[in-house]
Amino acid sequence: MTSEGGRVWGTGAKYLVALALAVAVVVIDLITKRWASSTFTSQPEELIGSFLRFRYVENTGAAFSMFQGAGTFFGVAAVLVVGVILWALRQARSGWEVAGFGLVIGGATGNLIDRVARGSGFLDGPVIDWVDLWIIPTFNVADASITVAVVLLLMGSWLSD
Repeated sequence: MTSEGGRVWGTGAKYLVALALAVAVVVIDLITKRWASSTFTSQPEELIGSFLRFRYVENTGAAFSMFQGAGTFFGVAAVLVVGVILWALRQARSGWEVAGFGLVIGGATGNLIDRVARGSGFLDGPVIDWVDLWIIPTFNVADASITVAVVLLLMGSWLSD
């Protein structure tokens, strides 16, 4: 399969790149969540006025604090999404897709680790959010990774047409 610039992407290379991105996201996400949990409280610490603040929030819902209390549903959904993306990765047509898929896998896995490790029941642990950006609800590196992935996938789709 060819990609941008005529490079050839074999299935192994796609998985290697996507999983390397996923691992990087998970590591950065876990490190920053640990740092946030030991450094911040629920009271916002302003970095750039009210535009950018850091604060510790436990999120039992989805990205950006939506659907509070539905953590188990989103934990199961994350497992399914990772499985589907790993299957779809075999047919990724471009580097944009490979990168986007890797970022989604990393973001979903980062939040899934919280749901597994921090809960008392089945996938019901709260996810640590800590970046509070102006009008966007508090989020974390995993959430940001998924958002960037959507942008990359849309750009790749637009540029490939």
